Amino acid sequence: MNCTIRGRRSPGLPLPVLVLAAFFCVLSTPAQPAPSSARHTVTTGGGQFVVDGKPVQIISGEMHPARIPRPYWRDRLLMAKAMGLNAVTVYVFWNVHEPRPNKWEFSGQYDSAEFIRLAQQAGLYVILRPGPYVCAEWSFGGYPNWLLKDPKMQVRSLYPGYMQAARDYINHLGAQLTPLLWTHGGPIVAVQVENEYGSYGMDKEYLEAVKQMEINAGLGGVVLYTGDGPGLWGGTLPELPAAIDIGPGDAQDGFRKLQKFRPNQQLMYAAEFYPGWFDQWGNPHQKGAPIAEQLKDLDWILSHGYSLSLYMFHGGTDWGFMNGANASGKDYNPQTTSYDYAAPLDEAGTPTPHYYALRALFAKYRPGVTLPAVPASIPLIQVAPFKLGRTAPLWSNLPKSIHTEEPMPFEDFDIETGYMLYRAHIHGPVKGVLDIGGARDYAVVYVNGRRVAVLDRRLGQHEATLDVPGGEAQLDILVEDTGRINFGRLFANDRKGLIFPVTLNGTKLTGWDNYPLRMAAPAVKHWKAYDVPGPAFHQGTFNLSTVGDTYLDVSTLGKGLLWVNGHAAGRVWNIGPQQSDYVPGCWLHHGRNTVTVFDLEEEHSPEISGVTRHAYAVREARK
Repeated sequence: MNCTIRGRRSPGLPLPVLVLAAFFCVLSTPAQPAPSSARHTVTTGGGQFVVDGKPVQIISGEMHPARIPRPYWRDRLLMAKAMGLNAVTVYVFWNVHEPRPNKWEFSGQYDSAEFIRLAQQAGLYVILRPGPYVCAEWSFGGYPNWLLKDPKMQVRSLYPGYMQAARDYINHLGAQLTPLLWTHGGPIVAVQVENEYGSYGMDKEYLEAVKQMEINAGLGGVVLYTGDGPGLWGGTLPELPAAIDIGPGDAQDGFRKLQKFRPNQQLMYAAEFYPGWFDQWGNPHQKGAPIAEQLKDLDWILSHGYSLSLYMFHGGTDWGFMNGANASGKDYNPQTTSYDYAAPLDEAGTPTPHYYALRALFAKYRPGVTLPAVPASIPLIQVAPFKLGRTAPLWSNLPKSIHTEEPMPFEDFDIETGYMLYRAHIHGPVKGVLDIGGARDYAVVYVNGRRVAVLDRRLGQHEATLDVPGGEAQLDILVEDTGRINFGRLFANDRKGLIFPVTLNGTKLTGWDNYPLRMAAPAVKHWKAYDVPGPAFHQGTFNLSTVGDTYLDVSTLGKGLLWVNGHAAGRVWNIGPQQSDYVPGCWLHHGRNTVTVFDLEEEHSPEISGVTRHAYAVREARK
């Protein structure tokens, strides 16, 4: 509800809304004890969590602090409390905490400990999911991409290079979060060991090693558990409770399988129940399961005394182009920037009709508890259409190149995500097939600055026909990482860029200039007030007299990236389904605001606007 950081009020929200936020903070007094010398315990028994000797039915919902603007953390937690949840489930993403080897980040947007402290202030238990692998439709399943600089790397295994890096991460995370365990007076009552490992492997020795590294890091002492789909018991450990991940229509069968597998288990817990699903570029927008179907299963789970966690309660946004991708065989499907997930609290933090239906159900299973009133939502505003009138060609904004005999993947140049331009020279005349060997993930081919082909990994494209006249010609291949695979066997080696030799008529091309394009906060020069051909940056401004959240309608753009006042708002791709990017009001200010776009298409002074609802449309049929 508020846009306050360390006591300062943001101009992003009017005072009456902030007063309401404070009011609801008072209503949501903590249910957990403050840290004290008293001994607190949490274990399992009779199918439930047992907290300080008393059985507790957990009704949780998943939220990820990295996907929510920090000024809105408290607002989202109070919304969870008001829906009837008594807990939140939290994934922690390794790659935001250690973006470079031994470079640790636990502040600002990535202060996971502060999010958990705010959850405690809202009167919520916390279920922690630290990984080191998390899936979550997040880039590389939460792993930092620098792991792949080791050509022998084997993630999710006992490979020494991986285990040492994972151990360092868990130890640093433990130093941050151990004081917040229930046994130390904090709100964390449970910690997951790895994540859905049964969908990947069956190495019990590896799972035991992950469990032990969590214990050694101080994250033991509360309930440790594993979570997998029903029947995928290779991801379980005999000494830990096995939780299940299920969707609507699967509840009774899922718990029946769990009871058959573990007839005497002391905890019955649906660690993930899916009210919605994620969107993928080029596919229809996901609207979630019918609410009647959800309510039927959730009522059945709760009526049996079992615990559950909604995945997701609030999905949020993949800021900084951190979306993941799914892949199997030759299929590759990257996810959108929006992680709305058809969740009961939408991407902008507004309750949906499903929110109120779930609130009514959960209230039935919170005897003696009066749910707080639903907080007022942060206002959504419209922004009048405005032009992106300034243009800066990519070709005039290239960094210094690095010369290699063969093109190198992103990881060798420490690019987390973004683009790489590969440049070579060929001698004509020549006509034939250029084979880039399955670039990852989206490649645009230019000859002497003229666009000649687009090769999309989603569509299995990796060849183009070239017709080069006599003399020397400049060959440019601009490659975009559209999302690192986060699930399945293929994710473990999802290096980006040109990862195979490039050939022309079967002959390998050598002598490459590599231009790493780090797009976290691009430094653009050489702006022009007129259109330029080829890939370019575009910039425009708009003025606000009233500040609030908005969705920037980017349906007039092609494919690229979007920044608002220097914040990386997400990806743009006109194939849909996402045709707008969520922009929180705490990024905006009264007066002039600046929008910058990088677009691969040759746009001509494009116009965009701010709307109060997400825009969806699919412009390309799935292959």
